[in-house]
Amino acid sequence: MTEYGFTRADLQVLAQWDTPTICNGLEIVAAHRRSIGFTVEPMVAVDRKFAPIVGLARTGMIRAKEAPRHAIPEREDWYEYVEATDLPTIAVIQDIDDTPGYGAFWGEVQTTVHKGLGVLGCVTNGSFRDLDMLAPAFQIVGGRIGPSHAHVHMVDMAHQVNIFGMMVGHNDVIHADFHGAVVIPADCVKRLPEAIDLLTRREKVILDIAKAPGFNAAKMRDALRMSGEIH
Repeated sequence: MTEYGFTRADLQVLAQWDTPTICNGLEIVAAHRRSIGFTVEPMVAVDRKFAPIVGLARTGMIRAKEAPRHAIPEREDWYEYVEATDLPTIAVIQDIDDTPGYGAFWGEVQTTVHKGLGVLGCVTNGSFRDLDMLAPAFQIVGGRIGPSHAHVHMVDMAHQVNIFGMMVGHNDVIHADFHGAVVIPADCVKRLPEAIDLLTRREKVILDIAKAPGFNAAKMRDALRMSGEIH
């Protein structure tokens, strides 16, 4: 057990489910977060076939439209910050340009460097490029694809960011796949598997009846009585 209240193995367990399933489970174990804590805009993934990524958030803010006007964080500081040690990390970067994604932070070089540091992937409202040259299995769930990095530079790190309505702080647990991303409260990590198992059993009642010959509205009414709330 780590200081976080969960282990690497606990996070790996959650990677077996897609992000919508995690959201469903959170509706049971953290009902007050039913309408918050997840992305609410369409996003673009490097590869829909990549497994979900689950890790600790390493947050940053970038700009790209104009060259830096003031002192900015050293790139080396960012690399030290995101490096995975005891638990895997996910870069969560908010592009604060008036046109997010004007320049891409992510491409062949950055994905290769970050993967080497143990980072599983990135969630961003910004853009990415070099689709045919990205580090293998490095997932990016972003706002758009673009050709240039323009003047991209880090302007802040290790503070709260907003990714399409999902507020994320340093060390938050992030679950992401091609659907988008969600923040998992630390005290929910170990409780989610049991909640998801309950939901899966409830849904199986509905699915089995719906797929059976002779299904009709009356049988659906019976199934709902047996299964309880479904999503």
